[in-house]
Amino acid sequence: MWNMEIRHDEGRRRFVADVDGGEAYLSYEPAGTGRLDFESTFVPPMARGHGVGARLVMAGFAFARSQGCRVIPTCSFVQRVVRDHPEYEALIEA
Repeated sequence: MWNMEIRHDEGRRRFVADVDGGEAYLSYEPAGTGRLDFESTFVPPMARGHGVGARLVMAGFAFARSQGCRVIPTCSFVQRVVRDHPEYEALIEA
C-alpha cells in the first residue's frame, strides 16, 4: 500500500487510488473562487486501516496548496486528518 499511486481525476473531481477491493477516493467540489469543498472520502473495506484515506486527503491538500485554494472540510474524515496534522489548518476556510 505504501507505494500506491494517487491520481487526480479532474473530470470526476476526485483523487483516486487503486487498492485491494477497488478504488479509494477523496471527492471534492469547487466552492467559489479559490475554494474547494472536500466532500467525501471512501476506502474499500479490504484496504481500511492502512493509511489510504489519509494519503488521499494529504494529496488533496497538496493540490489545494499548489493552486492557492482554501479547503472546506465537509467530510468528517478530512476533519480528523486536519486534527492529526495541524500543518493543514492554514488551508482551512474559516
